[in-house]
Amino acid sequence: MRKNMNIVLIGMSGAGKSTLGVWLAKALGMDYVDTDNVIQQHEGRLLQDIIDNDGIEKFMEVEEKIVSELQLKNCIISTGGSVIYSEKAMNVLKQGGQIIYLHVPYEEIKRRLINITTRGIVIKKGNSLEDVYEERVPLYIKYSDKTLDCSNKDIEQCVSEIIEKIQESDCDNSTNGK
Repeated sequence: MRKNMNIVLIGMSGAGKSTLGVWLAKALGMDYVDTDNVIQQHEGRLLQDIIDNDGIEKFMEVEEKIVSELQLKNCIISTGGSVIYSEKAMNVLKQGGQIIYLHVPYEEIKRRLINITTRGIVIKKGNSLEDVYEERVPLYIKYSDKTLDCSNKDIEQCVSEIIEKIQESDCDNSTNGK
């Protein structure tokens, strides 16, 4: 794997970005950053507090600013599910790394997310979790370099498959003269 390259995990809340990110970082000997944690530390409060008190638009501004200013190298980065609404943030993440979309079918996401009102999920008033899912999937696909279907797989299996995908693209890049 190329030194100083980041691996960025995107996907819905509940897709397993944070859990897989930690395991992947250990497996590859890389640092790990969760952008939701960075936002909470920067703001001094929970994501849900920001959304409840300042609104979705303000939260997305904060998310874009913080993610766009990250200067990370050789890092596994787990992003918040809403980061794909910011073209600026996604372009910054893409410049420094490879973006992997963790795809999980809607029914599985619904099963995993017990309480969406406390998790800091960007859901516009009047929209359901399914509406958010349907709106985001095309954006995850648009920004990702690779997609990993996480359906019916355990963490170890997902980590192994991500490592394979990264190594494949390193081989592709070296044979293309990049």
